[in-house]
Amino acid sequence: MGISSADSAPARTFPKIAYVLLWFPLSSETFIFREVKSLLSLEVPVLVYTMYGESLRGCSAEMQAFSWPVRHYGMFATAAVLAAFFRALRREPRKVAGLLREGFFRRMRNLESLGENLWCFMAGFLLAEQCLGEGVGLIHSAWANGSATAAWVASRLTGIPFAFTGRAGDIYPEDGLLREKSRDALFLRTNNLANVRWLQQFCPAGQKDKVHLVYNSLTFAAATRKRPTPVPRRGVFNLLAIGRFARTKGFPELFTALARLRRERVPVRLTLVGDGRWRGRLLRQLRRMGLTDFVALPGFVPHDQMHAYMHSHDLLVVPSVVHDNGDRDGIPNVIMEALSCGLPVVATDVNGIPEVIRNGETGLLVPQRDPAALADAVRQMLECREKALVMAGNGKALVERMFDGKINIRALRDLYMRHVGASSGVTARAPGTASC
Repeated sequence: MGISSADSAPARTFPKIAYVLLWFPLSSETFIFREVKSLLSLEVPVLVYTMYGESLRGCSAEMQAFSWPVRHYGMFATAAVLAAFFRALRREPRKVAGLLREGFFRRMRNLESLGENLWCFMAGFLLAEQCLGEGVGLIHSAWANGSATAAWVASRLTGIPFAFTGRAGDIYPEDGLLREKSRDALFLRTNNLANVRWLQQFCPAGQKDKVHLVYNSLTFAAATRKRPTPVPRRGVFNLLAIGRFARTKGFPELFTALARLRRERVPVRLTLVGDGRWRGRLLRQLRRMGLTDFVALPGFVPHDQMHAYMHSHDLLVVPSVVHDNGDRDGIPNVIMEALSCGLPVVATDVNGIPEVIRNGETGLLVPQRDPAALADAVRQMLECREKALVMAGNGKALVERMFDGKINIRALRDLYMRHVGASSGVTARAPGTASC
């Protein structure tokens, strides 16, 4: 494992870095949006490519005002993608045939992942041409799944080195090409310690040290993190949960814990912020359990409005679970956001969460899929408010150190610099000269 230094390097020596994503900006990926903005502020020449079209739905005002050029693909790029593919096929049929055998006809975890990988594989041919035309020195995918497939294809075609970041559901369960992408990547970056050990097993023998840990950065501005003076309590405790309505978030277990607390006459209400495919399923569960009067569902809330929820609630509950197929969270960003606002947290012991929620010190940690333990921890935090606020204060100090934006973005910049700085002599090859 490598942990990047915060020492700076001269920005003028940087080659251009292609940042490859599915969408950008995306309302649920404020941490990546801020990462790109921060790199640009350090004069790192970042070029953003998205495999899908533009989608500003739910984006904050800051995202909507972002003016840096983004090269969107999506359905309107289909003709350009196919043309790039056939140009490559005419130039180097054996190389393209080899890539197709290795990366196109590959089993994926589900149909959605299969479709994403097939499109991104093909989009990699257009990405290769554009990266060469732009003089790109590194192709970096912000996720390990489809966008990393495009980066891998473009790298194999051009000889431009590529890297990727592995975070959560993009590496759990492993993408069907994760081993090949890990083998060929110049380096791998991840944002929690648990992922380091996971990703190292996909690297060739003797190359485990190319997995580097660089944490994300806090996303709330300092002014919005300051918690207001608490108002006098009116007898009801307000719980907060935030996340996609998806299988890894553990909201069914949270509802069971809430029902248990209500039966025990603990005066609690829940605000569940978010949306997703499981909305209908969760609504049906609430009706079956008789909880509809005690759960507010405001829907998706833009990031620049989220701090108001942090300030108006008593406790954040993060009941993450590991799905049967291995899918899981990394460290949900909402945990760092809540602690940065001084909001106490109860969470489950999934993946990287214990790196931040240290049981009894910065919050309470419980086993996953254990509603009784979750309810007991919530009750403890509500009944012992002074202790809960002390833990929240400890958590605030921890996340402000671990997820310091200035330190972590310089660490990321230095990671790029060490691997692909101009002094390294890395140069791209024209199509047709790179070996497979």
